[in-house]
Amino acid sequence: MVSVHLAILQLTLLWVVEASTVNTNALPLAKDGCEDHCGNVSIPYPFGTRVGCYVNHSFLITCNHTYNPPLAFLVSSTINVTDIWLSGEMRIYAFVANDCYNGTGGSVDNFQPWLRSGIFPISNTRNKFMAIGCDTYAVIYGSRGTSYTTGCMSLCDSTRDVVEGSCSGIGCCESAIPRGVMDFNISVSSYYNHTRVREFNPCSYAFVAEEGTYSFSKQDLWDLKDQGNKMPMVLNWAVGDRNCSEAKKDLKSYACMANNIDECLNSTICVQNCTNLPGTYNCSCQLPGYDGDGKWDGTGCKLIPSPERFPLINRISLGVSVSLLVLVLGISWLYWGLKRRKLIKLKEKFFKQNGGFLLQQQLSNHNGSIEATQIFTAEELEKATNNYHENRILGQGGQGTVYKGILPDNKIVAIKKSKIIDQSQVEQFINEVSILSQINHRNVVKLLGCCLETEVPLLVYEFVTNGTLFSHIHKTDHSSTLQWQLRLQIAVETAGALSYLHSAASTPIIHRDIKSTNVLLDDNYKAKVSDFGASRLIPLDHTQLTTLVQGTLGYLDPEYFHSSLLTEKSDVYSFGVLLAELLTGMKALSFERPEEERNLAMHFVSSMNESRLFEILDQRMLNEGDVEQLNEVAMLAKRCLKVKGEERPTMKEVAMELEGLKAMTKHPWVKGNMSSEETEHLLQKPYDDCVGGVSGNSACYDSIRNQVGISILDDGR
Repeated sequence: MVSVHLAILQLTLLWVVEASTVNTNALPLAKDGCEDHCGNVSIPYPFGTRVGCYVNHSFLITCNHTYNPPLAFLVSSTINVTDIWLSGEMRIYAFVANDCYNGTGGSVDNFQPWLRSGIFPISNTRNKFMAIGCDTYAVIYGSRGTSYTTGCMSLCDSTRDVVEGSCSGIGCCESAIPRGVMDFNISVSSYYNHTRVREFNPCSYAFVAEEGTYSFSKQDLWDLKDQGNKMPMVLNWAVGDRNCSEAKKDLKSYACMANNIDECLNSTICVQNCTNLPGTYNCSCQLPGYDGDGKWDGTGCKLIPSPERFPLINRISLGVSVSLLVLVLGISWLYWGLKRRKLIKLKEKFFKQNGGFLLQQQLSNHNGSIEATQIFTAEELEKATNNYHENRILGQGGQGTVYKGILPDNKIVAIKKSKIIDQSQVEQFINEVSILSQINHRNVVKLLGCCLETEVPLLVYEFVTNGTLFSHIHKTDHSSTLQWQLRLQIAVETAGALSYLHSAASTPIIHRDIKSTNVLLDDNYKAKVSDFGASRLIPLDHTQLTTLVQGTLGYLDPEYFHSSLLTEKSDVYSFGVLLAELLTGMKALSFERPEEERNLAMHFVSSMNESRLFEILDQRMLNEGDVEQLNEVAMLAKRCLKVKGEERPTMKEVAMELEGLKAMTKHPWVKGNMSSEETEHLLQKPYDDCVGGVSGNSACYDSIRNQVGISILDDGR
């Protein structure tokens, strides 16, 4: 009986294969009377190769017949289109930037390309920005309605350090593309003109590429041009400039089908679909057996002709059909059962691989002291984020993507989906999760739990409602709502949190990526330090660690960058940049400023040395702040930006001085009734004495505390 079932199943499969072969001869998707191909590229409406065949001029495809086969180009540009999909995407080829040097460090080839994609945004989910080289930093900047800048750096001393296929910053680095980017410029440079790595890496390269189409190889360090001078990337396209619900309100301009069609069984719901894109919409046919673009003035939705069935199938008895159905259902049940079992085993593997049992053991060892820490399941977080839908994305960075999640009790959380982690670091990761779970500081984002059932761990944090400090300082219309006293308060709270991490946590923690995008603000503008993906735990018997250089350009400690020795003073330098950012309103790194002013830290220190502080301060700060107070904060920022880490103050000292400066506004005897010399004597002199060699002396700190009249809580709570 089983052999009969198998024979019937084989015949049925043969019929299905032939039927699917007929279905592959899809209906033409171009408008009637219009060319539907350019060489090997299918041209569906709303695109077209001549007037009357496209929806508007932006969708013109120029077919160049001087090539064999002909090549398709977007409008009249040099942008080569190789694929167009009705799902709202197209694949193009874009140029690779390069920066090459000879043996003496002289430039022999420097190409910095740009791309203007018209109305078509670059897909932020399908592409990555990548840079190749051992002495390389690359930046991509351009426009998405507002200007943007992002980039990465790649370093290595020899090919022995390079890992094939890895873009973690050793020979190859990558960064996410922001949403809504319409055009970009790429700039790639080196620190030492490749003189230290010339024998195996004479050039730096940078490009935007479709994710999954490029795999890094050591050979690329010698000559990426062997791969060609272009890389594939994906653009988005849409037919409407509104979302679906808005577009349907105006049926006259609504592009998708909205009336009955005989072939579509008089049903408008089953044959067409309106798909939302960021600020736009697309149409598509949904009912199986129909094809077309779903648009009024396109191909609409048409029934695909079905092939004739085999005469043998028509003669199969009802009993055999039922037997076949039972057999198919049995096979399906067995298949899904095995698949579910495999999925459960895979989750168990990831849980063990990511240190789940080690974390459970550490949590139990705390005897309930951190019982609020929760280990979530993968299903819980998938449901909370609507399967990680793109409209739940809160932000993207070098460490991963952060999503907004809603738990079953309606509690809103932030869920961080990290990039692949080094499995050798699992024990350190689990230790970090355990320690962060114990941090209960009002100015540190609280870690609520994690999920270890996925390939990379997922972290769950409290949700902070008012966005990043960066978004408040650098509004595109320059209408920052942050007054000086509020900025000073944010600086005090951020310094207090870092002081706590360095000095009061059970195991000292170096954040390693302090910047304005990692300082979140709640509804009351209270600062919350976030994103500990790059952080490192410092054993109590150590003062420094040797690590792979990691951080953000503009905020990165130069001493750490050159030596790879990570200390608490690296955070102090980054905080100094943050203070300069609060004072001036300038971005830490901006290619829109003159070359000598691009790096805020260098520009700030130079201006201080030349007594030009008030020329670079934010005008609003000058109008609102006390001149003495602004000058004192600027002097503190300058000390934090010392090139040598040993000359910088500690975060505890920084936090204490900022508290003292903040107290100036609360005591009229400080601001109004005393001379500047007396104020300096009370505030500055004791601090100088402490920094001058008695750092850590309790008498110093008691002197400052008693004279200023504030209370310093060492645990930061």
